Amino acid sequence: MRAEILTIGTELLLGQIHDTNAAVIAEALADAGIDVCFAAKVGDNQVRIVEAFRQALARSDAVVATGGLGPTQDDITREAMAEVMGVSMHHDADVEQFIRKAFASRNRPMPDNNLRQAQVPDGATVIAPVGTAPGLICPVDGKVAYLVPGVPWEMTSMLHSAVLPDLTSRAGEGRVIVSRVLRTWGSSESRLAEMLADRFSALEAAGNPTMAFLAGGGEIRIRLTASAPAREEAEALLEGEELKVREIVGSLVFGVDDESMATVLGGLLQARGQTVAVAESLTGGLLADRLSEVPGASDWFAGGVVSYRADVKRSVLGCRPDQVEGDAVVSEDTAMQMARGVASLFDADWAIGLTGEAGPDAATSHPRGTVCFGWVGPDGIEGSLTTRLPGDRRRVQEFSAATAINLLRLAVSGESPRPPFR
Repeated sequence: MRAEILTIGTELLLGQIHDTNAAVIAEALADAGIDVCFAAKVGDNQVRIVEAFRQALARSDAVVATGGLGPTQDDITREAMAEVMGVSMHHDADVEQFIRKAFASRNRPMPDNNLRQAQVPDGATVIAPVGTAPGLICPVDGKVAYLVPGVPWEMTSMLHSAVLPDLTSRAGEGRVIVSRVLRTWGSSESRLAEMLADRFSALEAAGNPTMAFLAGGGEIRIRLTASAPAREEAEALLEGEELKVREIVGSLVFGVDDESMATVLGGLLQARGQTVAVAESLTGGLLADRLSEVPGASDWFAGGVVSYRADVKRSVLGCRPDQVEGDAVVSEDTAMQMARGVASLFDADWAIGLTGEAGPDAATSHPRGTVCFGWVGPDGIEGSLTTRLPGDRRRVQEFSAATAINLLRLAVSGESPRPPFR
């Protein structure tokens, strides 16, 4: 069965509120094994709402619509649906009674405008209100439209209590749709797509599972989606495909689903009974913040030093005077000394130092985005590299912090750290 999502309200098109409802509905439908192929927004205009419903019902079996069920003059979803169904509206006395009781329970008089919410298209089934707006199940030529309020908690309640049970019963034999997201750092989207081109083509030909790429904030996510009659079968399909993807892209994958890079690094360190310390210049504490936001970070994060000024690099981290003057301050030599200094200061097993030019005005002759990293570990492990990161000042800082965590992840794992985006 194919479904569409329609969110109604001019405020959505003006960007005055974010459409979180569509995401919640899409996830719930996927869990129920319902394919969602389209989602749309439409303003509070009856002609356009009718057009949106008709277009959706022409290509899908069901529509789940939110918004436009309130008591004001611009709440016209009911009227639009009656037009789509080709029926009249009637006043539902039971709905009116429910709304009156809702106002009475709050010791408030009910405005006459709320009587609009008791208007129901002929042939529609009422979903009991959670607030004051009832939902509606509306049959349309063998298909169905579900109208639920735009208020998120009211929508969610009706979605699970009425919409999903009705929709799955119409769908007949059920199936589930399950997704798994492999999170990567250090490759461009185009390079990752090249690496996985053959695998992508094979999945496209087979149709199940499927693969998609999601880029954002320098991270590329590989989403694998499988469908099957039972969740266990879908999970087994994903498990097999994940192994194939990992064989191709290797340690570019740092985590799965909601795992952050810092969480993964913390797990590696905790499993080894080791700690890490950081020495930051251009990131100004952002790296320490990323590490410390992980619950239980005190077990493995020893601490950090924000050494923006040259005298702090000398007096706290032990850098030589020549390392913190002129262009030399942005160098692998300085980053290495920062790492050694903070490791000694906190008696940490692992440490990383980073220094660079975040811009916009350069203090050295190095191009903006030039960042140097140096790290040390147990048993004499040491390493360093220089890279050029894209973007404005904030983006360079964020990419620098993420790259530092990834370099530590690779080093702790016994992998060879490498420059990102190459």
